[in-house]
Amino acid sequence: MRRLGLEALLVLVVVAALVAGTAFGESHLGLAQYLQALSDPHSGAAEVLWAIRAPRAATAAVVGGCLGLAGALMQGVLRNPLADPGVLGVSACAGLGAAVSIVLGMALAPGAVEAAAFVGAAVGGGLLILFATRFPEPEALVLFGVALCSFAGAVTALVFNLSPSPIATAEVLNWLLGSVENRSWSDVLVTGVPLLIAAGLSLTTGRALKALTLGDETASTLGLDMRRWKIVAILAASLATGAAVATAGVVGFVGLAAPHLVRGFVREDPARLLIPSALAGAAMLAVADLATRMTPTDQELKLGVFTALVGAPLFALLAWRSARSWRR
Repeated sequence: MRRLGLEALLVLVVVAALVAGTAFGESHLGLAQYLQALSDPHSGAAEVLWAIRAPRAATAAVVGGCLGLAGALMQGVLRNPLADPGVLGVSACAGLGAAVSIVLGMALAPGAVEAAAFVGAAVGGGLLILFATRFPEPEALVLFGVALCSFAGAVTALVFNLSPSPIATAEVLNWLLGSVENRSWSDVLVTGVPLLIAAGLSLTTGRALKALTLGDETASTLGLDMRRWKIVAILAASLATGAAVATAGVVGFVGLAAPHLVRGFVREDPARLLIPSALAGAAMLAVADLATRMTPTDQELKLGVFTALVGAPLFALLAWRSARSWRR
């Protein structure tokens, strides 16, 4: 009942964030315009609310849900509270795919950059799964993920270096900074379907994630094929991360922070952490996107920049608390 109450509360928070993201923005609307948007779907106010703000807010929520779910899965599989979707290099591989497609001039084709990012995430996730089948130990998986992330980042830097024009370089940088600006309802659908599939896969791993808290050897004595369930969890996390990066670019720290916001309410149970983390991530990114729009700057802040500014101090705090616990 406690978990259901938490999930119901988080759903209300997400709905409130979506309403706020639709109602408020850089352009001020009066009461008469809000009423006109509700009564006349073809009015200018309705266009602003339902064709611009609402899909953008919904896209931010779905992307945040993907990252929150992936973060909870990674922290459960690796048994590390400092893990997030970027640790294993899937985000970096997705960013590399998008960067290569932009430099090759594929950005002119609708959906080409997003598809390339998803392919990059699939390649990164596939490499992780191949590695996990041979070396399932979490320490080895983390080291391989860090190496994969570093390699993908280095190749992305090489793409910058060899970019044929400053315009292409600027486009790559703009995409990698992360944003849900100018997103439509089709983006919500394209991201939402992988999120639902990833959520379904993740729920099947709940028992295994809970068993992992006892250690690999103890979990194996319970009759669970831990290698198989780790692969399923990595697949779900890679799918969710790929969908998020393909839609919004690289947005950091949501996958790290979201599970920590709700972990205390589920008694450190990684199985019960999955859905609340997805909902917390959705609320976080919807609020963060609204904050980027409302911040009084000459140029709108990029979503990835904003989350990094807020998330980096949180990461430092978590590292400090973990270091204190290790000394005990």
